[in-house]
Amino acid sequence: MKIQEIIGLENQSDVIKKLKEGRPTLQPDVDKARRGLDPLKHDVFDYEKRPNKLVKVDAEEGGIKKIDPDTGETTTVRYEQVARIAIAIQKLIVKRAGAFLFGNPVELEAEIENADQDLVMKALKRILYDVKSESLNRKVAREVFSCTEAAELWYPVEKPHSSYGFKSKYKLRVAVFSPLQGDKLFPYFDDRGDMIAFSREFTQIGDDRKTRTMFETYTDEKHFIWEIAEKGPELVDGYPRDIAIGKIPVIYASQPDLEWADVQVLIDRLEKLLSNFADTNDYHASPKIFVKGHLLGFAEKGESGGIIEGDENSEASYLSWQHAPESVKLEIETLLRMIYTISQTPDISFDSVKGIGAISGVALKFLFMDAHLKAVDKMEIFDAYMQRRVNVVKAFIGKMNTNLAVEAENLMVKPEITPYMIDDEKSYIDLLTTANGGKPVVSQKRSVELAGLANDTEEDFRQIEAETARENAFILGEPTDV
Repeated sequence: MKIQEIIGLENQSDVIKKLKEGRPTLQPDVDKARRGLDPLKHDVFDYEKRPNKLVKVDAEEGGIKKIDPDTGETTTVRYEQVARIAIAIQKLIVKRAGAFLFGNPVELEAEIENADQDLVMKALKRILYDVKSESLNRKVAREVFSCTEAAELWYPVEKPHSSYGFKSKYKLRVAVFSPLQGDKLFPYFDDRGDMIAFSREFTQIGDDRKTRTMFETYTDEKHFIWEIAEKGPELVDGYPRDIAIGKIPVIYASQPDLEWADVQVLIDRLEKLLSNFADTNDYHASPKIFVKGHLLGFAEKGESGGIIEGDENSEASYLSWQHAPESVKLEIETLLRMIYTISQTPDISFDSVKGIGAISGVALKFLFMDAHLKAVDKMEIFDAYMQRRVNVVKAFIGKMNTNLAVEAENLMVKPEITPYMIDDEKSYIDLLTTANGGKPVVSQKRSVELAGLANDTEEDFRQIEAETARENAFILGEPTDV
């Protein structure tokens, strides 16, 4: 069904229903995402899945009295708190994935053919600079990895200025929509996979402090907002409004599942194992003495050099736990390794890298190869996302300065995502020097500038030249003291 036909329906409830039906996938499970990101909501903190222990105590200690229905015997019990250890690995997986994908700025490549295209390019870069696009990229990536989808809306605000390289009445701003922020997203795709409408359901607190449910839709021509009232949806006064750029000003990204979905079972097992082991330590960490025979006397608490007294047939020894902790340690290490491996998350904790020492750039690339391969997979989502963003911003530039409209449309700009990598500059320079026959690859003056150790590099370089000249000077004849 064409979007114009949907918008043209007389019953507004049917319009919203059809717009929601255009979503190709189910809404993300926001509660599941939040439980994963918040360690205090993990299964080990669920009192049904991990209940406290019921232990017998003396009646003098107080507690809950229970009567056995068969024997009538009364016992006193109380609930003993069990250990609950949760690890924020899901949050770590999300942060590492976003940092490696957008750890470096996204570069914009374009072939500038004339002065107008150069002006468009400068305006584009200034707009992205003003909205802090580097942070925006990481934020959008984290939202997608955390709850499978996110979107951003570009919109103009009236503010006369000339910072884009020309006079304009408007400045561009951007807002991020995410299910974790309470937004329900409804992209509408046609049979060819093109998004022909984008809708969002959200709540809004009005001036009267009442919370209202709103539903808005963007097409390439109009912007609609409805208020979902008890008697049905009502179009808000002043809407629909025209979309000036002729494009949907929303960029949408999604992925099939949560970033940690494949390792969730392993994380649950690891947290259960750590919690159980903590309980065991609570009971067995303190030394226990096993006595064989008859004990006659025992040292008082806190007594220095205390003595245990027994008859001639008694024996006393400390109980020690020899082998069980090794099996637990092995399972914990195996689980952690599998979690990092399956989620393609590099383990760059201090304990993991402290013994590496100085390694070459090639070795560093192998160390982070899995993270880079993951970033390459994510480019299938974000290459198109970045390209769509650039096209929307260019369209706004063409409307803010109509003299640039044609060149803004014709200018081809390609965003290039470069995954983060630790640079080994020494190995790189050695490689270039070898390729250059052992000769320097930059001038001495340029090396002083690159060092960045002097406030005035020109004066510093002249001083180096003067000192070098004095070192190389020599005197003909026999020197004499004056």
